[in-house]
Amino acid sequence: MEKKFTLLQTVAASGVFSAVSLWYGFMFGRESARRELGDIIEDLRRGTSESLKEE
Repeated sequence: MEKKFTLLQTVAASGVFSAVSLWYGFMFGRESARRELGDIIEDLRRGTSESLKEE
């Protein structure tokens, strides 16, 4: 038995995939930025500015 997808099903599936990909990308970027900001704050609390010199 051959399965066929309609154009609407294909567009819906690609939309869901895109939405999930964007969500994971957003969450990964947000976590990465949070970690980097946390490192900068810790450096400032210790009185060092090594993180600022690197950029």
